[in-house]
Order: sequence, then C-alpha cells, then structure tokens
Amino acid sequence: MLSRSILFWYLVILTGAMLLYAITCAPAILWQDSALFVYRIWHNDLQGNLGLALAHPLYIIIGIIVKHIPIGDLAHRINLISAVCGALTVANLFLLVRLWLGRHLPAIIAALTLAVSWTFWQQAVIAETYTLYTAQMLAELIVLLQYIRTKKIGYLYLLGLINGLAIANHLWAVFALVCYAVLLIVLLAHKQIRLKHLCIIVLLWLIAASPYEYLIIRSIIRSGDVYATLASAVFGDMWQGRVLNTSISTKIVFENIIFILLNFPTPNFVLFFVGLWTLRKTGPTRTFTSIILALIILHFVFAFRYTVPDRYVFFLPFYCLAAALIGLGADVVLRRYNPKVLAFVVLAFTLLPILAYCFTPAIGRKIYPPLGQRRQRPYRDEYKYFLQPWKTGYRGAERFANEALNTVEKNAIIYAYTTDVHALLYVQQVKGKHSDVKIVSAHDMSENAPVFSEDTIEQLLKISTIYVTSPMPGYCPDFLLKRYNFEKSGVLWKVSRPD
Repeated sequence: MLSRSILFWYLVILTGAMLLYAITCAPAILWQDSALFVYRIWHNDLQGNLGLALAHPLYIIIGIIVKHIPIGDLAHRINLISAVCGALTVANLFLLVRLWLGRHLPAIIAALTLAVSWTFWQQAVIAETYTLYTAQMLAELIVLLQYIRTKKIGYLYLLGLINGLAIANHLWAVFALVCYAVLLIVLLAHKQIRLKHLCIIVLLWLIAASPYEYLIIRSIIRSGDVYATLASAVFGDMWQGRVLNTSISTKIVFENIIFILLNFPTPNFVLFFVGLWTLRKTGPTRTFTSIILALIILHFVFAFRYTVPDRYVFFLPFYCLAAALIGLGADVVLRRYNPKVLAFVVLAFTLLPILAYCFTPAIGRKIYPPLGQRRQRPYRDEYKYFLQPWKTGYRGAERFANEALNTVEKNAIIYAYTTDVHALLYVQQVKGKHSDVKIVSAHDMSENAPVFSEDTIEQLLKISTIYVTSPMPGYCPDFLLKRYNFEKSGVLWKVSRPD
C-alpha cells in the first residue's frame, strides 16, 4: 500500500501537469499526423492506410470513446487525450522514482524535468499516441519494481496486462517485451515462478494486445499473404529500410544532439551522467537496473539511427528514463552535500527550460536556416510551431482550411499534400462546410472525389477549377509541375494550362 504522503504528492503532480497541458493544449485541428488521427477517429478507422505498424488501435479506440462526449470541439477533445496521458506519465515518473529511492525531492525533480522537456511537452498538447505509451511504460516499471521487492506473482500478471495494452498502442513496447521475456525465462529457470504462472501472464498479454492482433488476423484473412501482413505489422507499408537503418550521416548526428539539448537546456542535465554512473549501486536489485539500462540503450540507439523526418519524437521513451536518472543523480548529490541552497538551485534549474523555449525560435532562425527554407504553411511560423512546445490558442490549420474552402469556386477540386489534407477534410466533414468541393490527395479524399491522375487531369480542367496547396516538388504531383502553371490564389495555388 502507498502511504498518504506518496498519494498526496502523486495527486499534486498529476493535477499540476494536467493544468499545464490543458492550458497549453491546441484548441483546434492541427497539421500532419495529429489531423490524421482526428480524421481516423471521426471515421472509426482502427487500421488507417499506412500499414499495421502505424495503426495504433488502442489509441483510436480511446479516441472513439472521447468522440462521443458531446462537449466542445472534437479536435480539442482528442488533443486533450494526450494532455491526460502526459499528466499520467509525469505522475507515474514521480511514483517510480519515489518508490525506487524512498525520497520525495528527487522524484519531484525527475517529474518536473520531464514535464517541461521540449518534445514531451509538445506531444502532450497535440493529438498523438506517444504520451499514452510513456504512461504505460512507466506503469510497467512501477509494477516491475513492486514485484522485485515483494515477489508477489500478481504484479507479473499486471505487467503482462499493461505491456499487452502498450503493444496495442505502439510497437515501442516491443523493446520492453523483450526485456520482460528474458526476465520471465530466468525466473522460470530458477523456479521462482511456475509454468502455470507463465501461461497466465501470456494469456493476459494476448487479451490486452487483442486490438492489434485482431487487425493482423483480419489482414491475413483478407489478403491471404502472411508475409506481407507480418511485414506491415512490424514496419508499416514503406518504412522497413528506415527501421532497419544502420548508417547515419554527420547531419543526423548533429541534429540528434540538438534535439537532446533542446529537451534538457539546463545544468541539471549533468545529473543524468551522475545517475547513469551510480545506477548499478542504487537500484533495488541488479535485475531492475539491468532492465532500466537495457531500455535506455535500446530506445536511444533506435531513435539515434532512425531517419524519418520526425525522428526527434522517437527519443521520448529515452527522455522519460533520462529524467528518472536525473532524479537519481539529484538524490546522489543532495545526499552527499545536503545544503538547502543546493536543493533550491536544482529545483530552479529544473524550470529553466520554460524560459529557454521563449528564445529558441529566435536562436533557431540564426543557427538553422534550413527550417525556414522548407515549404511554408499558411498561418504557421515554422520556428515557433516546432521549437516552442505550447500550442495555446493556435488555430492556424483550421484557419487555413476555412479560408481555402471559402475562397474556391463551387465544385472546385483541391489537391492537398498529406500535411494539409486532413485539416481540410475535418473542416469539410466534421464542421459541415462546402461539401461540393472535392479534396483529393495521395491518401484520404472527399466522398465521391474524382480520379486525379495524369490521364484524367485534362478532362477535370474542362469541368472544374483545380487548386493545389503547394506547387513545390515533393508536395505536388510531378505531372502538374511539368505541364501546368500555378497562380497564387489566397492560401492555395490555381492550376492553369500554359496557353
């Protein structure tokens, strides 16, 4: 049983983090994957069209439940799922470190460090799957710690259940699954658990992971291709090369270092190395510290050599564990020196990132011009949108979609890049605006949208006005860029023949 003091501080940190993320949460539809998740939830789409590895069915199920709460804007409610899960993650980190070290202050330092870190804060205020996973990962480690200390088999049952749910949300959970599988084999070999216990753990895991298993089985039945389905379940439809990548460039190394420093722009980051150095000496058992260390290494290495554009978010599990080690390092330092002034300084440095993020957009413009040279989206300052974690009051994507639909002619066609398409579809389908306009893209489209290809473009131009959201290579079909002209029209570009 947890003491009243621990429960009190858990609730204080949970409430504080919830207020932070709720206040800074995006109030409307966003760009890119966030808009895609809202679109899928609106359509009750458990699988999506990017491959099974990117289905995240548990998150979609939670979103569908939230969709039926008739309060406020749908996109805002879905964004708040991340805020709630983010607050649970921060509170779970406090609980893990508190149970581990037996002191409140290091646990509070760890929780605050994660709460205001750049990537975690950013993902806690938009529609994404990541904070749900981090809440689950830390819950697993709490349960694991309790099993190691009490040897009660019920904690292993709970561990199997939580990890199964985590698999149903995100395949990051495979890393922890490997660690737990090794642990269970060792426990079975040393007769610390029985075969029937292992069977129960596996059964609970299978039940909890059933949303993902259902998608895999359904895909095998429909396609008849076991290999293709399993490849999709592990890599998605187009990311196998990047998932298995073993080579990195100097540019990627530089950017990864910048990502890490952005999350911990504080002298307290030195405490991470202190915690890492003393990890084996402070853990309750070698088993626990070995699993912590394995998870740190696995998540760090995976993210560091990953090459997708948004790879910075794949460091999130590492950041959670790094924050725990910062708490451990703080405990080591404060136990050795123990002055109240030092404790105050460490706490003050914990909040330093909030101030730093006020200046990161200006600094980014000076040291990283390529960010501003990429395709600019209407009503979106790339530096502020990317480098400041809060999204309070941001309605840029919704404003763009409204303006685009309001300015085109009746029955017009808009070709949208994947960044923009779901914001347009959200305003059209959820908000009920301009259903006559046909929105087409490489993926999702309006109902009854025409076939948009090199073979049909001339016929479509005869009967409709056609617009694109960007005339830049990579964001617009090549057959349009080679043969047609583009005229700026509000937030869109109008397509016309050269003559």
